Amino acid sequence: MKTNPGRFFEDYRLGETIAHAVPRTLSGGERALYHALYPARHALYSSDEFARACGLPASPLDDLIAFHTIFGKTVPDISLNAVANLGYAEGRWLAPVWPGDTLRSVSEVIGLKQNSNGKSGVVWVRTRGLNQHGENVLEYVRWVMVRKADTDAPAPQTVVPDLADAVAPTALAVPKGLDFNRYDFALAGEPHRWGDYSVGEKIDHVDGVTVQEAEHMLATRLWQNTAKVHFDATNREDGKHLIYGGHVISLARALSFNGLANAQMIVALNGGAHANPCFAGDTVRAWSEVLDKAETAAPGVGAIRLRLVAVKHGAAPFALKGADGRYVPEVLLDLDYWALIPV
Repeated sequence: MKTNPGRFFEDYRLGETIAHAVPRTLSGGERALYHALYPARHALYSSDEFARACGLPASPLDDLIAFHTIFGKTVPDISLNAVANLGYAEGRWLAPVWPGDTLRSVSEVIGLKQNSNGKSGVVWVRTRGLNQHGENVLEYVRWVMVRKADTDAPAPQTVVPDLADAVAPTALAVPKGLDFNRYDFALAGEPHRWGDYSVGEKIDHVDGVTVQEAEHMLATRLWQNTAKVHFDATNREDGKHLIYGGHVISLARALSFNGLANAQMIVALNGGAHANPCFAGDTVRAWSEVLDKAETAAPGVGAIRLRLVAVKHGAAPFALKGADGRYVPEVLLDLDYWALIPV
């Protein structure tokens, strides 16, 4: 058999390392397509001159371009037969990605747990993204619910990894040379700096984007995400394409510009959940909550920890969870991350 049906839950072994196929060289084309797909306009990723004024040699590629590219490499081996991508933890952006860089991905299986129905199980992997020099540019943990091909296959020993609630501020990787002392707030689009935000503050980002089927399909192909639920509608009982969760992440991050224009660089992913499915025709809106703040050693650079929540149009203001502790149906995404912002 020469074709690859993808891995099923019983095919994973604790501790195995998976080197994912097809490295990818990124260029300005990915940046242009990213900015066409999402209303992304953070200045550091839009202008070489702005980036140089902030101490970088040029404008790097958006953090989420690196994330989607590295994530996409893992799909054929990790989530081709996934029921759902369940969450993220311990993510760190370790170095900027520049046009011309070639990225590849490697994952280690760090946890396995069969579900009680015996038809699927949860797989935890720690993925690293490396550039052409063998340097780690991104690492994260994610866990995925994967179907079993043989329901009679024995359940593996249950191992659930112990994951940190958040990346410590001291572990954040600030890009070499980054200096916000000459930061131009007028060019960035908003005057708000690190000291203007308070822990516990919530920000309604106001704007919305209606998800289009064509844009979603373009995005999943752009990131070479081959998960069947995104391409083949026969894989769902309702006959719908499930919108790639990363598409929602990028939409929400772009929408957050209105109120957080100066939260320029994502440097850590503390946790995240795709709370409810998103489909074409849904209008995505977003709000953020300030969870924490920290200083960094870089000149003029502070760190801000944010909860980014994407919701469907019609959700109650700052909707998140009900009295039962579960996400309300309108919540699509709950993402916890650290970003760098001028002090």
